[in-house]
Amino acid sequence: MSQDTIKFAYWVPNVSGGLVVSKIEQRTDWGIDYNRKLAQIAEAAGFDYALSQVRFTAGYGAEYQHESVAFSHALLAATTRLKVIAAVLPGPWTPSVLAKQIATIDHLTGGRVAVNIVSGWFKGEFTAIGEPWLEHDERYRRSEEFITALKGIWTTDNFTLRGDFYRFHDYTLKPKPLQQQPEIFQGGSSRAARDMAARVSDWYFTNGNTVEGVKAQIDDLQAKAAANNHKVKVGVNAFVIARDTEEEARAVLAQIIDQADPEAVNAFGDAAKQAGKSSPEGEGNWAKSSFEDLVQYNDGFKTNLIGTPQQIAERIVALKAVGVDLVLAGFLHFQEEVEYFGRKVLPLVRELEQHKVAAKTAAVA
Repeated sequence: MSQDTIKFAYWVPNVSGGLVVSKIEQRTDWGIDYNRKLAQIAEAAGFDYALSQVRFTAGYGAEYQHESVAFSHALLAATTRLKVIAAVLPGPWTPSVLAKQIATIDHLTGGRVAVNIVSGWFKGEFTAIGEPWLEHDERYRRSEEFITALKGIWTTDNFTLRGDFYRFHDYTLKPKPLQQQPEIFQGGSSRAARDMAARVSDWYFTNGNTVEGVKAQIDDLQAKAAANNHKVKVGVNAFVIARDTEEEARAVLAQIIDQADPEAVNAFGDAAKQAGKSSPEGEGNWAKSSFEDLVQYNDGFKTNLIGTPQQIAERIVALKAVGVDLVLAGFLHFQEEVEYFGRKVLPLVRELEQHKVAAKTAAVA
């Protein structure tokens, strides 16, 4: 287990429809006023990061979508400590444009911006905006070259790259970011995704999973990273339902699934699984997801952070023990539930972490 405290991020609801594909009431809004207040609540509650979503077209309830980089900047302007991760798609963005955007935002916010490189899984989105749709592993190869370009632009002068997707000749960005290099996140569960993370990314996001499932992914990832002399941290997706009793929490989960929108869930599942099947190994994110899993579209129920604050804290520490560095959390009613999580769950996590460290120290002594 890491001696560092586990970190927490939340999904920014900058698209409509909330974080579950269900007709259940979600007291969550995609507008800027709601999200500014949410960012301030999350910062006060002890969250370290917020992840803004990238979406260009409507789907599974997300009829309206705010652009991720501009929205991230607005949240950074409303906070003082929170770091915001802007999700972007290679294709619509080029490395030169994103490098300059992020460098400027970094200066404006005191070094609190990061990026999440989304290789893309929804073909319909790319074709709708006139972007070429690459084969599965080619998308990850492009993303890796995109990240290589970002790092080069941010850290060196006279940057030159002769790649298959991007080319630079003697390019110098000024000013460079305040951070030596803004953190780079990426996601994906395919072989290509993990291999890319093991070579170039600072953080790897995985879909929700059991402790055993997460451990298998992390062991594979870290073995590859070590062979590449590279270090990568891991974040896991989770949909949090924290209530005073386990019965209350389980009842909420049952209501979410009972009121799921079958048409939207199945449409999302078909598109997602088609993308995964196009990988050489025939799997990817959502390959083994049931209808119930897909109601939370990043398998957040699988992580099982559903129950009392004590139960959830214990499960978080169990995730940390197998190598998880960050929990990326979604909620039904964001503002009130983020506040509850910070007040009821997070202190228990810190207490359990301290006990684990003290027990390990005593055992060594």
